Amino acid sequence: MHNLTIAELVEGLKNKAFSSTEVTQYLLTRIKSLDTEFNAIITVTEAEALKAAQAADQRLAQGDAPALCGVPLVHKDIFCTHGVRTSCGSKMLDNFIPPYNATVIENFQHSGAVMLGKSNMDEFAMGSSNETSFYGPVKNPWSTDCVPGGSSGGSAAAVAARLAPGATATDTGGSIRQPAALCGVTGLKPTYGRVSRWGMIAFASSLDQGGPMARTAEDCALLLNCMASYDSKDSTSVDRSTPDYSAHLNASLKGLRIGVPKEYFSEGLDPDTEQAVRAALTHYENQGAQLIEISLPNTALSVPAYYVIAPAEASANLSRFDGVRYGYRCDNPQDLQDLYCRTRAEGFGEEVQRRILIGTYCLSAGYYDAYYGKAQQVRQLIKQDFVNAFEKVDLIMGPTCPSPAFKFGSKGNDPVAMYLEDIYTISTNLAGLPGMSVPCGVVEGKPVGLQIIGNYFDEARMLNAAHQYQQVTDWHKLAPEGIQ
Repeated sequence: MHNLTIAELVEGLKNKAFSSTEVTQYLLTRIKSLDTEFNAIITVTEAEALKAAQAADQRLAQGDAPALCGVPLVHKDIFCTHGVRTSCGSKMLDNFIPPYNATVIENFQHSGAVMLGKSNMDEFAMGSSNETSFYGPVKNPWSTDCVPGGSSGGSAAAVAARLAPGATATDTGGSIRQPAALCGVTGLKPTYGRVSRWGMIAFASSLDQGGPMARTAEDCALLLNCMASYDSKDSTSVDRSTPDYSAHLNASLKGLRIGVPKEYFSEGLDPDTEQAVRAALTHYENQGAQLIEISLPNTALSVPAYYVIAPAEASANLSRFDGVRYGYRCDNPQDLQDLYCRTRAEGFGEEVQRRILIGTYCLSAGYYDAYYGKAQQVRQLIKQDFVNAFEKVDLIMGPTCPSPAFKFGSKGNDPVAMYLEDIYTISTNLAGLPGMSVPCGVVEGKPVGLQIIGNYFDEARMLNAAHQYQQVTDWHKLAPEGIQ
C-alpha cells in the first residue's frame, strides 16, 4: 500500500478498494517502525490523523468528496497547524502551539486530506543539508550516512522512504528542488505569489514559496491544485485564476523549445551528474522537443546576491523571537537586555545566528547601499537574464545540484561550500520563477535530479514536460535499497 502514488490512492479511495482509515493506520504504523532510522518526522499526529481519516471516509461514502479526500500527507513543520506544535526545526519554537492554520493547511483540510505529522527541517529553513535542525539531522533513505538536502529534507526523506505519498515543503533558494534531487523524488517550487505564505513562518519574505513533493509529476499536479490559491491575508499572493494542473499532463512535447544554459554545465558540475542530465535532455529530443543553448550570464552572481538578501530579510523576520510574546524564553533574566540576549543566544542555532549577524550587518547604517542595495540591483540583472531567455525558449533545463548527496559533516565547517550546493537553484527564487526537480539517474547508488524552470505562472507546462519524461523513464519509480 505504501508504494501507491497519490493518483492511485485517489482512484482506490474513490472505488472503495480500501478506506482512508486503513491507509492512514498503515502509514502511521510504518512511520513508527521506520522513522527511528531516518528522523524525517518531528511530530506524529496519530489521533488527529485517524479522526480526519474517519471523516474522509464518511465524505467518500456520500459520493461528493473532493479529489484529495482521504489522502494521507506530511506537512513541513514551517506551516502553522492549529493545536499542533509548529517548531520550524528550532529550539526557539519547540513549545509553540499555533492558534490558527496556515492557508496551505486550511486548503488541504477543506479538501479532506489527512495530516500524518510534521516533517523535520533545517532550523528556520536555513540550510542545504538538514543538519541544522534542533531535533537532529534527517538521514537520506538512499544512504543514511549522507544528507537528504535541505531545508525540506524531512519532507523529501518521508516521500522517498514511502512513509507518506506526498508532502508540503518550502523553497527559499532551492529547498524543495535540492532535497527532491538528493532523495530521488519530484518537487516543485511554484511562481512567487502562487501559493499563500500566510501562516508559513518567514525566513526571507521576498523569496519563500511553498510547494509540493511527491514521487511523480502527476502527484505534484494534484497537490498543487489544492495548494495554489489567492489569499487576501497574504499581501504577496497574486490574484489570478488557478488552472487545473492535471489537465494537460499528456500534451505532446513536439516543438517544445528547451533552453540549456551553458553556465549550468561548467566547472563544478560532477561529470556523472552531467551525463545523467544530458541523457535526460536526449529523451526530450526523442519526444520532439528542440534543445537550444542559451546563456544566463549573471548566474555566478546569484549566490553572493542571495546570501546578502536572504540574511537581511531573515534578520528582520526573526527579530520577533525575543522571549516576550511566545516561543523559548531564557530562565531568570536579570533585565530586558539579558532576556533578549540570552533567549536568542540559547534559542537559535549556530547557522541561524550566523545569518542574523550577516543580515544585520548588511542592513546597518553605512552598509545598506553597499551590500543590500547592490544585491537588489544584481537581482534585477538575474531576472532580466531569464526574461531574455524566455523570448527564445519555452522551458529551461539543467542539473538541480552539482553532485549527488554528500556525507554528513563534510561541509559543516565550510559555509561557503555548503552555500554553493544551491548554485543552480537560487537564481529562480531571486527572479520569482517556478522550478522543479525530477529524478533523472543514479550516480554511485544515489539519485540525481533534472531541474526544469518555467516562465512566470507556467507550472502547467513544467508539469507536462516532467510527466512526459516520467512516461518513458523509470527513475521516479526506484526506491532506496531496503525500502520495500
